[in-house]
Amino acid sequence: MRKLVILFFVGLAITLSSCRQDFVFEASKGNLTFSRDTIYLDTVFTNIGSSTYTLKVYNKSNTDIKIPTIQLGKGQASKYRMTVDGMTGDNNRIFHDVELLAKDSMYIFVETTAGIADANPTDFLYTDQIQFDSGANFQKVELVTLIQDAYFIFPNRTNGIIDQIPIGYNEDGTVLSTNGRNLSHSHPDNGDEYTFKTDKPYVVYGYASVPNGETLTIPGGARVHFHANSGLVVQEGGSLHIEGSQSTSPTLLEKEVIFEGDRLEPDFSDVPGQWGTVYLRQGSTNHSIKNLTLKNAVIGLLIENNYGTPMTIENTQIYDCSNIGILARAAHVRGKNMVINTAGVATLACTLGGNYEFKQCTFNNNWSSSKQVAVVIDNFYKDDTNTEHPYVLESAVFKNCIIFGSNQVELLLNKSTISPDTNWTAPVFAKCQIRFNNTANQFTNNPDYAFINDVTNIIKNGDPDFLNISKNKLFIGADSDAKGFGVDVGVANDILGNARVGSYDLGAYNWITFPAPSGKN
Repeated sequence: MRKLVILFFVGLAITLSSCRQDFVFEASKGNLTFSRDTIYLDTVFTNIGSSTYTLKVYNKSNTDIKIPTIQLGKGQASKYRMTVDGMTGDNNRIFHDVELLAKDSMYIFVETTAGIADANPTDFLYTDQIQFDSGANFQKVELVTLIQDAYFIFPNRTNGIIDQIPIGYNEDGTVLSTNGRNLSHSHPDNGDEYTFKTDKPYVVYGYASVPNGETLTIPGGARVHFHANSGLVVQEGGSLHIEGSQSTSPTLLEKEVIFEGDRLEPDFSDVPGQWGTVYLRQGSTNHSIKNLTLKNAVIGLLIENNYGTPMTIENTQIYDCSNIGILARAAHVRGKNMVINTAGVATLACTLGGNYEFKQCTFNNNWSSSKQVAVVIDNFYKDDTNTEHPYVLESAVFKNCIIFGSNQVELLLNKSTISPDTNWTAPVFAKCQIRFNNTANQFTNNPDYAFINDVTNIIKNGDPDFLNISKNKLFIGADSDAKGFGVDVGVANDILGNARVGSYDLGAYNWITFPAPSGKN
C-alpha cells in the first residue's frame, strides 16, 4: 500500500511538471498581420445582402495574446456584420478579449446589407473599418462597398400568402403556378412597369408577368437582374419587345439590353443556372428581340407555340445556360446574327416541330458532357408511358451558320417514328460549318444526314478558329475554315455592325485579326 501511495504522488508530480500554462495570454501589442489591408465587397443592390468575404488575422509572435477589442468603426450603427473565429460577439459588431495563440491565425467573415441612402452621395460607396485594439496598439482593415440603386419587382404578399401567376397546366388540367405578379402601369415605386427605364437597373424576384393585351417594352441600355428561381413570363395575348441597338463600345454594351443574375461579384459572371427563364407562353404574340445579351439562366428563352406571329431575334447573345440556350416548342422563329455558347443540354433546341429560319448564326457548345449538342431538332415527344406524340416540322433552315462544339457530333435530328413523312420537312443547311464526326457509324445509313457530305455546301468539322470559347468570345480568325465560305443571304452587317462586303463568312462575326497574344483556348 505504501508503494502505491508513493507511485501516485510521483505520477502526479510528473503530470504537473509537464503541463504548459496554456491559459496565460498577454495583451496584444499591435503586431497583428492581415491577409489584406482593405476588403472590397463587390457591388450590391440597395438593401440586398452581399456575399460573405474573408479576412485572415495572424499572430506571428511567440506569445499567446488577447486582443481587448475587435469592432466595426461605426459600432452598432454599422451596416456591416462580422463573425470572429466563429463568435457573434455583441450583435456581430463588437467583440471583447479575443484570444489568439502564438503562431496561429483566425478568420473574420464580413458581409453587409446597406441602402443607397447609407452610401456617400458622390461616389455611392459605403465604408467602414474593422478596428483592432486602441491607442498605440490600434490597427485597422478598411471595408468598401459600392451600393447600386435599382427598381425592384417582386410578388406581393397578402396575409402571409405570396401572389401567384399561371405558368401552365398540370396533367389533371389544373393550373400550374409560381411566385410572381403582373406588371403594373402605375406602380408606386417603379411607375409604368410596361416600359422599362434605363436610369437604374431592375431586379426581379419571382416571375414578372405580362398579361393578355399588354406589351412589355425594354429599351436599349436597360439592365435586368433576376434572382434565383426568377424570370419573366409573357402570358397568352401578351407581347415582348426588346429594343436594344448597336453599342459603340464592345465592352460597355451601353446600348444593348442585358439580362443576367443578381449576383454582381466577378466570380459569378459566367456561372450557369443563376435564374430561371424568359418564358413566352403558348398564345403570346408579336415578339421581337434586338441586341440582347442574356447570361447565366437555366433556359435562356423558352418559346412556346407562337404560330401566326413569327418571333424575330437579331444581334443577340445567349451564354452559359445550365439547360438550354433557346428552347422552342412548336414555335415560329426567325433569327439572324445570333451567338449562343455553352449549355448543359443544347444551345438551340427546336422541338415539337415548328417553323424556323436562322441566318448568320453561331451555335457552339463546349459544356463538359458527352451528351450535349449545339443544335437538336425534333417533331415529337414521349409521355410517361413511352408513347410517342408526333408534331409537324414545317421548316428548319440554317444559312451561313456555324454549328460546333467539343463533342464528336453537335447536330441531332430526331424524327418521329410513327408519323407520316409529311410531318417532317427535311431541315436545310446551306453553307454551314458543322461538327460531325460519325466515328461509331450510327448515322451512316440515316438519310436525314445525307446532306452532311455535300462538300460544296457543308464544312464538315474543320476549325472555326474561335478567339476564346471559355470567355464567350466567338470571333473567328484569319485561319478559320468559315472565312469566306458563305454567300449573300441578305444580312448586310455582322453582329458588331461591320458590313459584309465581297466575301461572306459563316456565323455572326466577320473574321478579324486576333491581337497578339490571342488568348485563344
